[in-house]
Amino acid sequence: MDDIVAQALKKWPNVPHCHGWLALDARGNWRMRDQHTQDNNLPGDKIMHAALIAFIQRNVDCDAQGCWYFQNGPQRVYIDLALTPYIARTDPASGFALHTGAALAHIDQAWLSDAGCLLLGFTDGNGRKTAAALDDRDLAQCLPALRIDGAPLDNMGEMGEIRLMEWMAATDADTDTDTDRPTLTLQYQGQDIPVSHIAQPDIPQRFNFVSQPRP
Repeated sequence: MDDIVAQALKKWPNVPHCHGWLALDARGNWRMRDQHTQDNNLPGDKIMHAALIAFIQRNVDCDAQGCWYFQNGPQRVYIDLALTPYIARTDPASGFALHTGAALAHIDQAWLSDAGCLLLGFTDGNGRKTAAALDDRDLAQCLPALRIDGAPLDNMGEMGEIRLMEWMAATDADTDTDTDRPTLTLQYQGQDIPVSHIAQPDIPQRFNFVSQPRP
């Protein structure tokens, strides 16, 4: 947290919280959502000012209920999350980078949702186990790193698509009852990261966050 923000909190500790006006979209863009935007379920205006984006990202935190917020001086501005608290992108230098610009050096586990969303599990700088959803535009670049039963997915042609569909069709991925499920892994930093299945609506509960904090 910036010193100026901490000082403002001490000076004005009881400023009402703000809900619904700030969002992180599925591609890692910050968006301002005024009342018209909220009432009409619109995405909101993308924030383009680099200094403002940096200020937001330095002062983001999560409360005990799993609600993420931006501490804007004395006011807590809660964040609507389109997918997850972090969004990842492929990066030529580091492999994956978060929407904050930080390199994603270590991945504990990965998940692929029934909607085709790839989630990368890691521990953030505050010791929280969480996940970053991959920007959908970068998913194709990750196909060479995906393995079905040890075989590169992108080298299997049409059969690779069939095997992946078989994997997606199986249920209860977090149990050991699916003996027919192919093994899906993600190669990253010299490791084979296991990939599990997750239903898209289960993502917030699985990673302990609230996607739309409200009073």
